[in-house]
Amino acid sequence: MPLRPSGGVPAPRGSARKVPLRKLLRAASVACGVQFGWALQLSLLTPYVQELGIPHAFASLVWLCGPLSGLLVQPLVGHLSDRIAPAASPLGRRRPFIAAGALSIAAAVLTVGFSADLGRLFGDPIQPGSTRLGALIVYLIGFWLLDVGNNATQGPCRAFLADLTENDPRRTRIANAYFSLFMALGNILGYATGAYSGWYKIFPFTVTSSCSISCANLKSAFLLDIIILVITTWITVASVQEPQSFGSDEAEHPSNEQETFLWELFGSFRYFTLPVWMVLIVTALTWIGWFPFILFDTDWMGREIYRGSPDDPRQTQNYHDGVRMGSFGLMLNSVVLGFTSIVLEKLCRKWGAGLVWGVSNVLMALCFVAMLVITYVAKNMDYPPTGVPPTGIVISSLVVFTILGAPLAITYSIPYAMAASRVENLGLGQGLAMGILNLAIVIPQVIVSLGSGPWDQLFGGGNAPAFAVAAAASFIGGLVAILGLPRARISSSRRRGHR
Repeated sequence: MPLRPSGGVPAPRGSARKVPLRKLLRAASVACGVQFGWALQLSLLTPYVQELGIPHAFASLVWLCGPLSGLLVQPLVGHLSDRIAPAASPLGRRRPFIAAGALSIAAAVLTVGFSADLGRLFGDPIQPGSTRLGALIVYLIGFWLLDVGNNATQGPCRAFLADLTENDPRRTRIANAYFSLFMALGNILGYATGAYSGWYKIFPFTVTSSCSISCANLKSAFLLDIIILVITTWITVASVQEPQSFGSDEAEHPSNEQETFLWELFGSFRYFTLPVWMVLIVTALTWIGWFPFILFDTDWMGREIYRGSPDDPRQTQNYHDGVRMGSFGLMLNSVVLGFTSIVLEKLCRKWGAGLVWGVSNVLMALCFVAMLVITYVAKNMDYPPTGVPPTGIVISSLVVFTILGAPLAITYSIPYAMAASRVENLGLGQGLAMGILNLAIVIPQVIVSLGSGPWDQLFGGGNAPAFAVAAAASFIGGLVAILGLPRARISSSRRRGHR
């Protein structure tokens, strides 16, 4: 990554005392609590909403809540937190939004977890395979609130870390690596929780006439999520005092009262340099690749590998077995994500952030192609009478899930670090920088959410068509990153005296 030249640029006020790395580690810990719930959302909620009566072809539309809320919420929260004077709040300008977002997440997971029970109060039937309209309405409200909370928490936390590192590119990458590490830990705990089928025994009150064992397991997992979220949010909020001044002085120069937020957000595009546009383009292509996998990873395992169905009582057990195996695969994915986060700074220092990002996208594409091959092989194999898939097919699927942890760690770290350093050079606030990058994430998610279901149905159903698009987008994004993003090495910059 190219570093900001030191000549002629005054040092940021307050830079004489850098925040210790151990405090940056604590400040990033909220990612564990947020990601715990996100892991449960990713692994369990697509199967669960189909149990409530949404057909597979329309299941992706439910996820429109996330990108549509993120399209406005994260940039707006980032904008507002940029303009709060540090002395105006006892918690500073970022931490109030982190705490409020965590509170929204807690309320949301309670709503989603108890949606079947609340739907029963509205007269929903309890027969398996029936559509539960009341539960779906409650679920959608909770799902929307959950994504609002996720966006309201993670954006300010990223900006909080950028404030604490004072836009030093190396320390910013380390802070984002810490964030990715805690995301990996939250993923491991969340996916392990989703893979365990006995939570209803530990929390027997979760099983009701309207909430089956699989529903009770989901409900219990979300109760655990609230506990972890409260602990990690407290650690982050109490970890370190926010700086009272900033290199770009964005808090001291609020926008003109007549300038609206959206005008500032989209008006900032005209100041973007080519490196900023390249980061946004690669980010968009990367997320076109990731989002089909995020939507349908455990559903793919339940349908294509275990040949189950969430709406057919004769195949429901196979489907849930596949979903739990998918959650186990995502847990392995998160272990690799954590290890990759630890070595990521050294990789970027040695090979350059652009090259590392590009190679990871090519690896993504190869993994998605492997999933297409596995789908084809499984479809043409004879399964035993028990319906359990051959061991080789299951192991191959788990290997693909595991390998994808490495590019996922890079996706969670490098784009944010590159955007933070490049947008800061334009004089924009870090909150707005994260909001701008968020646009490159949520717009592809909207496209995938709208198009993946009909696209899959066009080719006879299943998840393979969406994964084919994911493979193509990932490969193109990898080529653009390798050819279009700079490969400056931190070590060489240090020798020139840049910090």
